[in-house]
Amino acid sequence: MSTASTLRPVLFDIDGTLIDSNPLHVLAWSRAFREHGYEIADEAIHAQIGKGGDNLLPTLLPQANSDEQAAIDARQGEIFAADYLAEAKPFRNAAELLRHAAAAGKQIVLASSATQSEVDHYAGLLGIADILAATTSIDDVNCSKPEPDIFAVALRKIGLEPTGALVVGDTIWDVEAASRIGLGTIALLSGGVSAHDLEQAGAIAIYEDAARLLAFYAQSPLAR
Repeated sequence: MSTASTLRPVLFDIDGTLIDSNPLHVLAWSRAFREHGYEIADEAIHAQIGKGGDNLLPTLLPQANSDEQAAIDARQGEIFAADYLAEAKPFRNAAELLRHAAAAGKQIVLASSATQSEVDHYAGLLGIADILAATTSIDDVNCSKPEPDIFAVALRKIGLEPTGALVVGDTIWDVEAASRIGLGTIALLSGGVSAHDLEQAGAIAIYEDAARLLAFYAQSPLAR
């Protein structure tokens, strides 16, 4: 039987990967922007989902000062928690994928730009707290994806170097963050990003969703 030190870690993004929440985040961001007098197209917001507010806001609203950006970021969090978090549901077979990977000898880590309270909520929703080696959230780092901090901290929490670890995510920001510390990313289309964009970003494999990855687990990079 493998020991904890020899288990290969898999770092799973959550929003858009395990939980169908990306459209809900777009709605919350849109409302927060409007409350502060800004109209940002949903398509532009969606293209930035996967980043934390620290990187999303300077991209979408560079004209706003840091205080206003922080206020919008906080308001988005409030809106999402109050009106949308309860609507977010797991993708089909998401929990089964995690359990299958754990049973196959992988260390399961949740590594998300969400807040720790959201990560904890999703872990409970998936019912997989008992198989988690660690979780990492925006609360653990100074910079969100596409900076690699969330993945790097996740690996430090389990006492491992990046060698041999894999990421499963749904955005180009996941792929970019992983590549910056030498990790390969299996990308899922469930977050609404095109296969072309994910391939161009450097994803090592692309699947429709968690259910498809589970169905082809034996042929996927997870099985290597």
